[in-house]
Amino acid sequence: MSMNLYPAFGLLLVDDEPSFLRSLSIALERSGGITNLHRCQDSREVMDILARENIGLVTLDLTMPHLSGEELLGRIVEEHPDVGVIVISGLNQVETAVNCIKLGAFDYFVKTDEQDRLIEGIKRAIRLQELRHENQELRRRFLHDTLEHPEAFARFVTDDKGMRSVFQYLESVAPSSQPLLTGGESGVGKELIARAAHELSGRRGPLVCVNVAGLDDNVFADTLFGHQRGAFTGADQPRAGMVEQAAEGTLFLDEIGDLSLASQVKLLRLLQEGEYYPLGSDRPKRMQARIVVATHHDLDARQREGSFRKDLYYRLRTHQVQIPPLRRRKGDIPLLLDHFLAEAADELGKARPTYPPELPVLLANYDFPGNVRELRAMAYDAMSVHRSRTLSMEVFKRAIDPSQASPPPTNGRQAEQAVFAPDAPLPTLHEVTDLLVHEAMRRAEGNQSIAARLLGISQPALSKRLKKMRETGPEPL
Repeated sequence: MSMNLYPAFGLLLVDDEPSFLRSLSIALERSGGITNLHRCQDSREVMDILARENIGLVTLDLTMPHLSGEELLGRIVEEHPDVGVIVISGLNQVETAVNCIKLGAFDYFVKTDEQDRLIEGIKRAIRLQELRHENQELRRRFLHDTLEHPEAFARFVTDDKGMRSVFQYLESVAPSSQPLLTGGESGVGKELIARAAHELSGRRGPLVCVNVAGLDDNVFADTLFGHQRGAFTGADQPRAGMVEQAAEGTLFLDEIGDLSLASQVKLLRLLQEGEYYPLGSDRPKRMQARIVVATHHDLDARQREGSFRKDLYYRLRTHQVQIPPLRRRKGDIPLLLDHFLAEAADELGKARPTYPPELPVLLANYDFPGNVRELRAMAYDAMSVHRSRTLSMEVFKRAIDPSQASPPPTNGRQAEQAVFAPDAPLPTLHEVTDLLVHEAMRRAEGNQSIAARLLGISQPALSKRLKKMRETGPEPL
């Protein structure tokens, strides 16, 4: 199987000692999962390599024949300011280290330092370089309002600016190896976001999806990490876990907010170490998948109340997207309605119907707690009972509870500030009633049937109220 290189940019190792280059390369691959490596023994070739290859980070020895590391450091900083440089020297001198940092080095290590410390320093520099590249991409995309791969978002039916911003952000962070946290209410399309991120990442492996809600700790470990033969009663054959199945691809963990605290510890270790142990095995395996997680919970609130680990939360939120609910992008409702009706008609073998013009108005005044998934269910239900040329609104009316046909609830203070001026006298009940009728007719775009449903009264009662208002005051619309 061909492997994806990590990181996306190259890491150039420069040292005149072949044995050190070889040992450092092996350590970076085995312990750090870093495979996009270039090696150079001759300091005179470094600038040519930087001009020719996509190098993002250089490790540089100071004491080399021909060109010294200090001289090379100055040239790299001047000619390739976007390339990070880590100095790895045999000199354990504070003055030398300080001078290298002043010249522009990202970090300084002594060759006698513990290898784990050196590898962690290189991994830290890689993450910072990745974030810097992603920030540059974000600025460019937002400034020019571009989508370079709109085909990755073909599954989304939307014309909303907020969703377009989500897509632009996703294009920027999709190539990263860091976790991606996707938030949003149930039914907004979090799995579609995971699929788009996987397609945009260019990873050769598969997208593997796991819903972790309700999994106890043992089942979670077995599902993710797999097991060896004889690991437990009934384990007659070894089984690869989802992490291994997603190698070179993306592992999508849905409903991460419902994970138990014990399982959260296992996931945190996987993300921190990049290694895992199949059940019954004492040999670690290297994770080669990118982790994408999703939840409808507010993880910030859950970690404050103690039901979600703070360290895991901060590890997961390196990249995060929040998908707006359907009630905040109501301009998409007609597009989605047409799409789902056409999809249902094709699936059921029926002609695509027309629908009353007041149907989108009715739907626009509903909160859709189930979001896009709920609208899809309504459309399929309506098509399943559809017989005539024009689609009946009755299925939609039955699905919509009039008591939920108002905007999302606010607390009393917010409502008071929005409706009543603090220094003005309160309106009378008669005036408040007229205001409610005016607002219902505005939201219903003049349709009395829909306005009556919003107000929770019959249409004849509303018609009587409108007639009385026309007789005593100006026209309501």
